[in-house]
This record gives sequence, structure tokens and C-alpha cells, in this order.
Amino acid sequence: MLSQADDYDKMLMKGVNYMSNKPNRLIKEKSPYLLQHAYNPVDWYPWGEEAFQKADKEKKPVFLSIGYSTCHWCHVMEKESFEDSDVARLMNESLVPIKVDREERPDIDSVYMSVCQVFTGSGGWPLNIFMTPDKKPFYAATYIPKESRSGRLGMVELIPKIMEIWHTKNDELRDSANEFSSALKASSEVEGGEDLGEEILTSAFEQFSQIFDKENGGFGTSPKFPTPHNLTFLLRYWKRTGKRQALAMVEKTLNKMKLGGIYDHIGFGFHRYSTDKGWFTPHFEKMLYDQALLAMAYMECYQATKKEGYGETAREIFTYILRDMVSPEGCFYSGEDADSEGEEGKFYVWNYEEIKNLSTAEEAEILIKAFNIEKEGNFRDEATGEQTGRNILYLKKPIPELSAEFGITSGDLLEILDTCREKLLSVRNKRIRPQRDNKILTDWNGLMIAALAKGAALFHEAKYLKAADSALQFIFAKMRSDGGRLYHRYCDGEAAIKGFLDDYVFLIRGLLEFYEASLKGDYIKKALELNRILLDHFWDKKQGCFYMTSDDAEEVILRKKEVYDGAVPSGNSVAFLNLLHLSRLTGDPEFEEKAAQIRKAFSRIIVKSPHAFTQFLNAMDFAIGPSYEVVIVGREGAEDTNQLIDAVRKEFIPNKTLIFKTPDFGLSDTDFAKFTANMSCIGDKATAYICKDFKCSLPTTDREKVLEMLNNGIFS
Repeated sequence: MLSQADDYDKMLMKGVNYMSNKPNRLIKEKSPYLLQHAYNPVDWYPWGEEAFQKADKEKKPVFLSIGYSTCHWCHVMEKESFEDSDVARLMNESLVPIKVDREERPDIDSVYMSVCQVFTGSGGWPLNIFMTPDKKPFYAATYIPKESRSGRLGMVELIPKIMEIWHTKNDELRDSANEFSSALKASSEVEGGEDLGEEILTSAFEQFSQIFDKENGGFGTSPKFPTPHNLTFLLRYWKRTGKRQALAMVEKTLNKMKLGGIYDHIGFGFHRYSTDKGWFTPHFEKMLYDQALLAMAYMECYQATKKEGYGETAREIFTYILRDMVSPEGCFYSGEDADSEGEEGKFYVWNYEEIKNLSTAEEAEILIKAFNIEKEGNFRDEATGEQTGRNILYLKKPIPELSAEFGITSGDLLEILDTCREKLLSVRNKRIRPQRDNKILTDWNGLMIAALAKGAALFHEAKYLKAADSALQFIFAKMRSDGGRLYHRYCDGEAAIKGFLDDYVFLIRGLLEFYEASLKGDYIKKALELNRILLDHFWDKKQGCFYMTSDDAEEVILRKKEVYDGAVPSGNSVAFLNLLHLSRLTGDPEFEEKAAQIRKAFSRIIVKSPHAFTQFLNAMDFAIGPSYEVVIVGREGAEDTNQLIDAVRKEFIPNKTLIFKTPDFGLSDTDFAKFTANMSCIGDKATAYICKDFKCSLPTTDREKVLEMLNNGIFS
């Protein structure tokens, strides 16, 4: 039996705040976020019928609180309110409190985030909803302090006010909640419009041009989020039109982010977002999806420009992931907290004396100047604005400019900085580390699998492909039901929660990238299997797009269809692109037809603000074309085969599908690419066929000819 001290240590490792001897119902959950609240004095319920039945029986409103384990303001609200005995007593007496991990239940989060945005005009986490026992909301807020301040009503005043209305105007409140829920359902219906054309791409580009920050890169003011699909869209627009401005916006943003405090210059990887417009002060949490999507953006910019710095940044992101974020099962953890020891960013910041004492005199001088270390600290207190004595490491200038100032070569400066980085990393690793969210999510793993597979192909790194394959093997072995359906989450030995749209489409995206890196047809077969489940259980035949949840999933108050490309691309946007790729790989017209239906289903929404749907527009760019099927026929592993394949992989040709076959590859060998059956080598040499608009070029063994056809649209 564990002692209380051992039990305490175990709870700390799981992220639990051990506030009392008596745990609440959340102690039986797997989610690190829910376990953080398992010793709150609040009588929390997990989402489920037990809670709603209690609310109905006792005629109490439900208090739904949604957050995630690496959320700073979720921690603040927990410490202020949910660990407070007075607030807990108010909640327990008046309400039925429910805790939800948004990363475990994105369906619940999506619905009630829409509610919050309608009620308040904005959203965020923690997300707090007061609702009736039949799940219909009547009040919404994000962070709520314990005591009222700065015009924000606190919990100790809000709950009594809510309860007064609940008891004195219950019928009116319920009628209002019913009306709101009905209106929400009506507003969620998709109304298709006219088909979208190439002009929508130009509209989005023009919108980005208007809000681009010419000094700092990125878009708008603060806070600033990376949103990598905005950048991959602009790269495609540059490729299509030749507009240098589009490429310049991408390069400025990627360069400024890499210099800023949003990048972890010691351990690598990007923090969630910047609280200022200059990418200096980050919100320190690190999320798996950000690493995957940013690696993709840096790799595509590397392909487009051939500038090594972009490729190096992608490799550094992978270094962080493979060092710190791989689970024993071979999958990828969800994220790392912003806070440690109760302070945001404490793990990542440095004081002047630390930097000085950890280095030689020469190294210290370079470190202090290069990373802008101040004796009083450059990291200011968020509330007071006062200097804290601690420093965020960031670069004001790129390495070539800094090396000129120091009077040394760029290579010598990089060598010194890397030596110092290793010293600082060694010291930092001895600090108390922020909590790591050890959930394995199918959708976010799909994104990282896609990024690693692309990196493996681009950089000839076998370890990237091996890491991606390990994650795929685990998901297919342990995160599927007997019928082949995906589970959304794996944690602490348990796979659970029926897969959502994003789980299927992001994993299919990973499989498609993995095929292009490995050229093993089994991965396309797996993608087709998942796509069939997707069409059978998520497709809306009436409106021609995908629901977020399956036809046999738990019903909340509405079944949503998402297309907005926020921090993570929407499921419908990624599905749109997947279907186009699958249609090119298989020649199956159904996939092309489904993609066309998605394109039309959301057209009315997208024309209102095209720049909010950039992953969708990436698929539009592919659909409008030109797009190519590149078929390489050759001996597996032969030098001439590898040269042709590498030539295609290294170029920025986003609207292409790469297919590989050996000379003896026949119709019976595969369920896809049957149109390649009669393609063969010329003179026993590796041979390329470039196909476009349902016709193929004359075969060629000339690498330069292949690239000329793909880059310049020359087709013979």
C-alpha cells in the first residue's frame, strides 16, 4: 500500500493539486487536467448522465467548466476559486459542477465555445457555462475571479445572483435557454452557395496584405498567434501568382518568430503565442499541434527558398519533440504547461548572474549581448509591469548581423552559441519542469506523423520516419475498436472516446505524407480504410460536408460542422484536401465529387472572410489547379530512382501527388494507382510520367525535364 507521502508524489506527477485528504469523483479519470482538480473541495463530476440526472432530480443548474492541463488561466482560476473553501461551498450547495478537458472532448468544447462567443463576443479558456439540466446554456464567461474586480463579476457574487434568478424567474430563464439553443441549432446549419473560384484566393491575399505587420511579421497586433496555415497559404499564392509580397510576408514572419522569445532558444520548439506584437513575451505553454504545423511551414519555406535556416528550424523542432515529447508507447504527448512551481515561465527564464556564471568571460559577453540579457531583467510582471530580474532569451538581429558586430564569422558565432546552449540546457534540465500532458490524441499525433514524414523525405532522416511509423503502429494496434473505428484518446493504459472528424482526417493526412516518404502502398490502403469509415459515419448527405461527430456519438445540444481554420485547421478543410489527394491516387471519382460538395457547401461562409479559412483555401488551390500526378517507375533503392524521387521531394510543388511503382508492379498488386499499370521504364532507367488533367506526358528519364514541367507548367 502507498504511504500518504508516496501517494502525494504520485498525484503531483499526474498534475493533481493535493488540497485535501478526500478526493472527488475526478480521481477515477485519466485526463491530466481532470486529475489536477481531483482534490479540489468542489464536488466535481465528469461529463456524464450521473451529473445531469442529479441536476434534474435536485432542480439545480449545471456549472460546466472547460479547460486543459497546460492552460495558465485555468490554473489561476483553480487556485483562486476551485481550491477556495468558500467558493466550493457555494458551488456545492447551489450547482452541479462538471469538469471537462477540452482536448478529450472537443465536441463539447466546440458547442459551448460557440455559446460563449454569442453571449460575450469572445471566447477562451477556462470556459465556464451555467446551463439547465438538459444542457441548455443561459450564462457564459471565460476566466472568473473569486472576488469581483475590474468590471468582472467574481464567483462569490455571481453564483448568488444566478441562483436568485434561477429561483425567482425560472420559467423565463428556461424559455430563454430553449430559444437560444434553437437559434444556435439554426445558425449552425450550412447553407451552400455558388462555387468558389480563383478570385477567393486573391481576396484572402489582399486581406492579409492589409493586416500584415511590416515591422514584426505576423498579422494584427497582440496577442500574436503563429497560425502556420496562414503562411502555407501565402506560399501557395506566391507559387501560383509569382507575387513576391506573399513570399516576403511568410519569410518576415518565420524569421521574426525564430528570433523572438516565442521560440525556445535553449531547448527548441515554439511556445503557444506571443502576448505582444513583437514575438518577445510568450505564453510559455508548448503544444504538439503547434510544433507539427510550424515544422510544416518552415519546411515548405525551405523548399520554396532553399534557405538552410528554415530547414534547420524544422529540424530543431523535431529535436525537441523526439527528446521530450515521445511516450513509452512511441506516440507523442499533447503538450507542456506554461507554469512550474506556481509561476508562468519560471522554467524558461534566466537571471543575469546565472548567465554570467555558467560561461567563460568570452562566452558570457557574447551570450549577454546576443540574447539581450539585462541585470534588472527584461521579463516584466504581467500585472504590474515591473522588471522581475529574470530574462527571456531572444535575438534582436539574425546571426550574420550579430557575427559582424562581434567581428567573427557566422560559423564561429553559431559554434559558441551552441556550446553555451548545451550548458544552459544541462542546468535547465535540473529545474522543476512544467507538467507534461501525457494524453495521446489521435488527431494531434496525425499532424506530427505528417510533419515527421515530410521531414524524413526532405532531409533524408530515417529516425524521423521511424518515429512517425512507431506512432502509426501504436494507433492502429491500440487505438481502434474491433470494427476498425478510431478512439480519440489514449492515457494511462486506456484507449477511450469515439474518434472525431479530426482524428480521422488528420491521421489520413499523416498516412498520405507517410506514403510519400516511404512509398509503401500499405499506408494508402490504411488511409482508404479510414476514409471509408469517415464517409459512412460522418458525411452529411443533405449538405455535402462532414459533421464533427459520428452518427452514433453522444448528442450534446447540436451536431456541429466546423470549417473555421483557427489554431488547428478544421476537419472539413483537411478532409477537402485529403479527398483530392485520394482521388488522384485512386482515380475514384467519388472522392473528387465529395471534395466538390465540400467546396460548395461552405462557400457562403468563406466569401465573408476568406483569410479565416486558409487551410480550406490550400485545398482550393489544389482543386483549381494545375495539379499533377508524378509517377516514378524504377528499381526500388536504385540510384537513378532515388535521384528522380529526391528531385521531386525537394521542390516546393504543393499541388502534386507522388506515386512510385517498380517495373513489375501490376494491377493485382494494389487497390490504388491502377492507371499506372502500363507505365514502364525507358531502357531500364528510372522514368517519370507527369500527369495533369487526366492526361500524361511522354515519359522522361531526365531529372531537369521533370522539374521544368512541374515548375513551369510545360507539358508535352
